[in-house]
Amino acid sequence: MAERRTTVIGPRRQDRSAGATAIAHPNIALVKYWGKRDEQLMLPRTDSLSMTLDIFPTTTRVRLDADAGSDAVTFNGEAATGEAQRRIVAFLDLVRERAGSSRRAVVDTENTVPTGAGLASSASGFAALAVAAAAAYGLGLDATALSRLARRGSGSASRSLFGGFAVWHAGPAATSGVEADLSSYAEPVAAARLDPALVIAVVNAGPKAVSSRTAMRRTVDTSPLYAPWAASSGDDLTAMRAALVRGDLEAVGEIAERNALGMHATMLAARPAVRYLSPATLTVLDSVLELRRAGIAAYATMDAGPNVKVLCRRGDAERVAHAVRAAAAGGAVHIAGPGPGARLLPGQAP
Repeated sequence: MAERRTTVIGPRRQDRSAGATAIAHPNIALVKYWGKRDEQLMLPRTDSLSMTLDIFPTTTRVRLDADAGSDAVTFNGEAATGEAQRRIVAFLDLVRERAGSSRRAVVDTENTVPTGAGLASSASGFAALAVAAAAAYGLGLDATALSRLARRGSGSASRSLFGGFAVWHAGPAATSGVEADLSSYAEPVAAARLDPALVIAVVNAGPKAVSSRTAMRRTVDTSPLYAPWAASSGDDLTAMRAALVRGDLEAVGEIAERNALGMHATMLAARPAVRYLSPATLTVLDSVLELRRAGIAAYATMDAGPNVKVLCRRGDAERVAHAVRAAAAGGAVHIAGPGPGARLLPGQAP
């Protein structure tokens, strides 16, 4: 599958109305990222690999305002507050520092991803913000630098810079500071023509009781299963990349399912346990096993939440969606394919 890198290059602008609009899509990790080794730089403990989706885009406009004394952030038409606002302003501060600018920004974000439900809303959100803010402030960044920048807002956002499949490099564990920052970025992954689909069963679209950030810390600090899972995840990534090159969807699915179930096992072993799996989650997982018994190549993966994503061939997606919908007890079901990388909208370069 051919990948196209997103490059945003433009002159520095000092006019009062500089602005840019970008769009990005969420990605679902097939080999998971779980646990940070540096929370300030957002450096992961392990490499990860994902598929960017063609649904649930986030569109973000960043407009600079030379007269404003603070940033103004709206999220789906409402003023952002609390932690969401804090993270966006902190990210803008990072961009301003790199641009040598003190100008504040007006940020308008339209997000179609159910937020806080383990569907990678922060990935698409910060990928779009990184592309738009870098352009608005006149930073000339290539795709790798944009991936590093997006990582500072949300680790998984580094992967949404790219379409199709992408790998996020954790970087050498022994590095720190600037060297560590430069070593951790995402890039496209070569893949044969798999023609995959992800059937997404949203069994609960509400916010999680335990945030991913809190769950990661607790798991890394207290779960006796975390270190063995992290070690095996490296083997999973090597095997996954080989399976993608071969175009072996069954192997891709098997690796993704065991990696996700292993990640949730580390959380269940945390003290106290972090349990995202709900009764509806387990019912959907059972339906995936039934599909395989019926000869359909279907494999489950889950992020930090109760919702289940089922990898299958595109030609089987409707049948898989029918089975999952029956098991999801009224939950929404969506079918996604590989999507594009983050990009500026036409005519939006400052």
